[in-house]
Amino acid sequence: MPKSIVVPEGTGKPIAPYSPGVIADGIIYVSGTLAFDKDNNVVHVGDAGAQTRLVLERIKAVIEAAGGTLGDVTMNHIFITDWSNYQAINKVYAEFFPGDKPARYCLQCGLVKPDALVEIAAVAHIGK
Repeated sequence: MPKSIVVPEGTGKPIAPYSPGVIADGIIYVSGTLAFDKDNNVVHVGDAGAQTRLVLERIKAVIEAAGGTLGDVTMNHIFITDWSNYQAINKVYAEFFPGDKPARYCLQCGLVKPDALVEIAAVAHIGK
């Protein structure tokens, strides 16, 4: 099965060996995305809502670069560092997915950088 790497314009260099997105057989897999600037520094420190907005904008950019939209998202994997941020994250999340909601799960865990409050990975189906 052929696959293509998806790297939206303006994307910084990943901090580990991964691609921002991969499309294969009409399915876009978006890597776990954090609120990083182009130099991989966490932005909006202490603001889970603002970090979530940036994360979802970056996910949107990957999906659009592959020819899809957020409406094509079928699954989101959400990782948060503290349940006290859950409401702020959900408030922003609902803005990006106003209609039929994708499936998802949410786990509390540590993230790769201590100031990161939320990480989201996504799967979208855009057809063949």
